[in-house]
Amino acid sequence: MTHADVPGFTPETLNVHWELQNAREIAAPWRLGVYTVSPLHGRDALWIVVRRPGQGGIALRTFPVMGRNVVAEAARRDDGGDWTIETNSGVYHISLTLFGDNLLRMTSRLVPSHDLLVVFWPRDLYVLDTDDDPRNARGRVEAGQRGLNAGVCFFCLDKPAFGTVLYMQNLTALNPFLVDTKTKPDGVVGGEWPELGYQPPSAPNGFSPPVNPLKSGQEYVISDALISLRPACGGTEFESARHFVEMLADIYPYLDRPDPSYRDWIWRADKTLLDLKTSPDATERHDGKRYVRPYVAAEVPDSMVQMTVLQSLREYEAWRGKADPFSTELAIGMEGFFDEDLRTLRRYLPDVGGDKDRDAVDSWYLYHPLMNLARLALQGEGWADVLFRKSIAFTVRAAHHFHYTWPIQYDLTDLSVIEKDRGDGLGQTDVGGFYAYVMLLAHELTRDTTYVDEARAALKALENKRFELVYQTNLTAWGALACLRLWRMERDARYLDQACVFIAGLMHNCELWGSRIEWAGTYASFFGVTCLHDGPYMAAYEAFEMFAAFDEALKVCDIDLPAPLRLLMCEYRRHALDVLWSFYPDALPVGSLATESRNGHIDRALSLPLEDVYGDGSPAGRVGQEVYGAGAAFVLASRAFFPCGDAPFRLFCDYPAHVEAGEGVVTVRLKGPEGLVARVRLIALDDRAGPPKVRVGGLEPSGGGETHVEYRPRADAGFTVAWS
Repeated sequence: MTHADVPGFTPETLNVHWELQNAREIAAPWRLGVYTVSPLHGRDALWIVVRRPGQGGIALRTFPVMGRNVVAEAARRDDGGDWTIETNSGVYHISLTLFGDNLLRMTSRLVPSHDLLVVFWPRDLYVLDTDDDPRNARGRVEAGQRGLNAGVCFFCLDKPAFGTVLYMQNLTALNPFLVDTKTKPDGVVGGEWPELGYQPPSAPNGFSPPVNPLKSGQEYVISDALISLRPACGGTEFESARHFVEMLADIYPYLDRPDPSYRDWIWRADKTLLDLKTSPDATERHDGKRYVRPYVAAEVPDSMVQMTVLQSLREYEAWRGKADPFSTELAIGMEGFFDEDLRTLRRYLPDVGGDKDRDAVDSWYLYHPLMNLARLALQGEGWADVLFRKSIAFTVRAAHHFHYTWPIQYDLTDLSVIEKDRGDGLGQTDVGGFYAYVMLLAHELTRDTTYVDEARAALKALENKRFELVYQTNLTAWGALACLRLWRMERDARYLDQACVFIAGLMHNCELWGSRIEWAGTYASFFGVTCLHDGPYMAAYEAFEMFAAFDEALKVCDIDLPAPLRLLMCEYRRHALDVLWSFYPDALPVGSLATESRNGHIDRALSLPLEDVYGDGSPAGRVGQEVYGAGAAFVLASRAFFPCGDAPFRLFCDYPAHVEAGEGVVTVRLKGPEGLVARVRLIALDDRAGPPKVRVGGLEPSGGGETHVEYRPRADAGFTVAWS
C-alpha cells in the first residue's frame, strides 16, 4: 500500500500520531522477542504499542470511547498488566498478556454506567512508522474477515520493516455484546490501510439510531484481540501462506473453543440409509433404474449426486462388513450418465427434460464423479474402473482447452463458455487443485505418469491466487490433499508450501467462533465451514467433504505433517463431528427451520441434512434439504468409530487414531495435536450388557453411561484396552 493508494485518512487516524506523541507511559515496557510492548495513556484512550526498534510498530486502542478517562487502578505482571479505566460511559477493565516471543492478547471489558447505545466506535489497530505516524507506514493487507467467518486481519508492514501481523478477534467472547445490541459481527475485522483491526458493529446501520443498549451494571467483553507477530514479510505467496498457517496455529489454543458433544453417527447412518431406501422424495426411477434426487422432492438426478451417495455408502458398508442391495442399485444406474459420442460422463440423464440444459456443466461437476469412480475402482470395483477409464481422456482435453483455468460453466459438446466468472474476473479458481487430485488417483489406478504431469501442471497454474484461491471449499480441501500427496511422492517442499495456500484459504472461510445469536444459540457452529468464497452460510456437503479430505491427508502424511497443519486439520475434523449434527432437521428446534425452501421442502422425519445453516441464527434450510448430503453420516460413522476385532465394544475417538486388535487386547495410538485432549469412548456392542468391563493402561475413566465408558487422554497418547 503506497501513499498514493490510500484514498484518505479518517479523523481517528489523523489523531493517532498526536495521541502517541503526547501519551504517558504508565508501566515499563515488556520484551516480546524482538519487540517491545508499551502501555501508553493518551488523552482519549489507553494504547498498547508494539514496536520493533527502528522498524516501526502497531498501536492497539484498548477501548473506543473518546473523552475523559482516568486510570483508577494499575498492576504490572511479568507477562503483562491490568488496568481499570473510569470514563463517563462506564468502567473498563483492560488486561494484557504476553505469550512466548511473538504473541499477545488484549481483553477489554466494560461495565456501563448507564444503559449504553452503541452508535459508532472506531477501529482499534493502526500501523506506525518509526515516528509513530500511521500516515507514512507502507504495506499491504492480505486478508480480512469475510462475512461471519474468522475475525482475522492479516497484513504486512514492510516500510518500515516491522513484519507480518495476524490480528484475530475471539468473537465467541463478544456474544453477550452482540445479543444485547442485536448486532452481527459481519465483516467487522479488516479495514482500510492504515486503520485496521476490529470495529464493533452498531445497529441498525444507515440513518436510524440504535435502540438496543448494553445494560447498565453488566460486564461485557467488548474486545478480545489476539495478535501474532513475525519479523519478516512473506515475499511470495507460499511464504505468506506459511506465515498465516503458523500464526493461526499460535493463536488457536487461546480461542474460546467449545468441547464438542459426542454424537451417535452410527445411529444417524443407519437411519439415513433407511430413509434413502424408503422415502419417495429421496429417489426416483428412470429407464427402470434407481437414481438419487439432489434435494428432498426436488431437482433431477445427476452424476455427481449419484456417485457422492454411492461412494460414501460403500465406505460405510465396508466399515460395518455388510453390503446393502441399495448401493448396487445406484451403481447400476451410473452407466446411464455416460455419453458414448463424447466419451465422458454427463451431469444429467438423456431424459432430463426441457427445464435443464443437458449440455451445460459447472466445471467441477465434470471431475467430481470421476473422483468417486476412481476411489471405488481402487477398492476393486471393476465397473467403476471401466467407466473411469472410458471417461478420463475427455476430462484431460477439457483441462488443456481451458489451460487449467476453468470458467464457472461451459458447454460439454464444444467447450464453449456459458458463464465465465463469478463477478470478479475469476472463474472456479480451485478446480485446478481438485483436478490435480483426480489425476493423482488416475495415476494410482493406471500407473501412467502422464497423470502426475497433469497434476503438476494444474497446481502450477494455481500459483499467485493467494487468498482468492477458494471458490468452493470442498474443492479447495481436495486440492490441499493433492498438494500433500505430491509432496509425499516427490519430497518437493514447494508442494507442502502450496498446501499451506489451500489451507490458509480454507481457514479464512471457517467460522472460528461459536455464535449465540438468535437460533445459533441452539446448535454448534464453531469451526463450521462456509460453502463458497463469498458464501453466507455453513454447508453440509462442503463440510463433510472437507472432513474426508483432511482425514485422508492426515493418514497420507502421518507424522511428517508439520505441527501447525496437523493442529488445524485435526481440530477441524474434531469439531465437524459435532457441527455437522446441527444440519439435521430433527436436531434443530422447529422454529429455527425455514418455512419455505428454494428447492423442495424440509421433512424433519428424514435423516438428511439441510444445505444451509447460518452463523447469525437465521432460519436454516432456505436453500433446501440435501439428499446428496446423505454421505455425511456414512463418512463420519466409518471414520470416527473403530471396530476392535473380537472385543465386545467399539471405540470412538474425535481425533485420528490407529487401532490394532489382538487377542484380548486392543492397542490404540491417537494421532491428534500435541497439548490437546481427546474424547475416547468405549461403547458396548450389546446394549443389554452394560458398559464395557475393561482395563485401560494408564487412564482413568472420566465418565460413562448405560452402554459406554469414556476417557479423556492426551490427543497424541498411546494406550491399551484389555478385557476378559
